[in-house]
Amino acid sequence: MFYARVIVLTSLAMVAFAGNSLLCRIALKHSSMDAASFTTIRLVSGAVMLWLVVSLRRGTRSGEGNWLSAVALFVYAAGFSFAYVSLPAATGALLLFGSVQATMIAYGIWKGERLLGLRLVGLVLAFGGLVGLFLPGLSAPPLQGSLLMLGTGIAWGTYSLRGQGRGDPTRVTAGNFLRTIPIALALSLLLYNGTSLDNAGLGYAIASGALASGVGYAIWYTALPALKATNAATVQLSVPVIAALGGIVFLDEPITLRWALASIAILGGIALVIVEKQQVNSVTSI
Repeated sequence: MFYARVIVLTSLAMVAFAGNSLLCRIALKHSSMDAASFTTIRLVSGAVMLWLVVSLRRGTRSGEGNWLSAVALFVYAAGFSFAYVSLPAATGALLLFGSVQATMIAYGIWKGERLLGLRLVGLVLAFGGLVGLFLPGLSAPPLQGSLLMLGTGIAWGTYSLRGQGRGDPTRVTAGNFLRTIPIALALSLLLYNGTSLDNAGLGYAIASGALASGVGYAIWYTALPALKATNAATVQLSVPVIAALGGIVFLDEPITLRWALASIAILGGIALVIVEKQQVNSVTSI
């Protein structure tokens, strides 16, 4: 029963994370919603939902978030929205996940971790997949949106690294979401002339913030303690795949051979780095 609960919670969290990509892309493609307004509404609704979750939950009250992490969270959310103005859902999710993991790996190297054997092979494979994705051709993703999403992944990787060991992660995330609100409002005010809202876009943005972000993070942090570090990292490999399937069903997005090969290289390479790292850590800790 315990394992079934963990599997269900983890699956729901992965669907929620992929849902963010789909909801954002649908809103920006099939409604008149602008990227800045989507960002603001997503962050506000996410903050409200997480505040409700934290208020209703019993448990530790440690952790409140901080302004530096909130800035990283805002950069992620804003870059995410503006990147999806031009990127397909599947490509955006793949670039986001790849750059998040690359940021975490780069931080580990900076802290003294060594990449040897299969870990080095995995890194080269993932980098090769990324290069292949951007090679000139009809199926190459838009460069501006791709660079924005890569920067978005770096911001989220930075946010994740800053959040390690800072108390109850749901409470910390709630605090950081609340701190992003004035920054997001300032962005919307700065881009006021380009503001465009409709009921459909508003609904997608609220769903992205309250459900895919707020509830999604709360579910993930509930399941996370029961997952080993390697399982928690590798299970997230499913997010770009889920986003790709959702893009096919809800957005009629084609899956190109370039995307498929790049996904195999990037996700497979990252999996090698993660799994081999865990095995090395297990050996050295005995």
